[in-house]
Amino acid sequence: MRISLILAHPHRGSFNHAIASTAQEELERLGHDVVLHDLCEEDFDPLITPEEFQRDAQLPKAVEIHCREIAAAEGIVLVHPNWWGQPPAILKGWVDRVLRPGVAYRFLEGDSGEGVPEGLLVAQRALVLNTANTKPERERAVFGDPLTGLWQNCVLGFCGVRDVRREVFTVVVTSSPAERAGWLERVRELVRETFPSRLPPPVAAK
Repeated sequence: MRISLILAHPHRGSFNHAIASTAQEELERLGHDVVLHDLCEEDFDPLITPEEFQRDAQLPKAVEIHCREIAAAEGIVLVHPNWWGQPPAILKGWVDRVLRPGVAYRFLEGDSGEGVPEGLLVAQRALVLNTANTKPERERAVFGDPLTGLWQNCVLGFCGVRDVRREVFTVVVTSSPAERAGWLERVRELVRETFPSRLPPPVAAK
């Protein structure tokens, strides 16, 4: 299975990087073909230009590569921190520039102007892995957990991904090494549940 793994965190030593590395390792162990993009390391430009709004626009090479890869991906993994109830700006810009009409979705003709979308992404499963420094109870009660709605409904669901799973690791700032090790084991478990192995079963010894 072709998996597109997108990481958005500026600090190389972040726990987000540990999550992405663990997810990649587990996916490859399961026999999947993983394409990892560390958006900050690649210095991905999040600013969309007026010219890119055209459906048949000539896209910059980097954006064209991302579009081609996400269109072919059979699974998606997104790793990012919760900043102000949103993904970092670089990931929002990636959504703006890469999940574009004709690549990730299109609007149905004759929809009375309501903008009813048809998702075009091949991927039917996605895993969103977030870090946060807010306790889950406060996140739900005070903020309404906006990232769940964003990814499940507004972005990935909009683009045709039917099964969007999300896990939050918190509170990171006060976590112990033992807690982080346990969270990384949970990452492996989530990867196995979301993207089962494509490797043939081992042959029993005679």
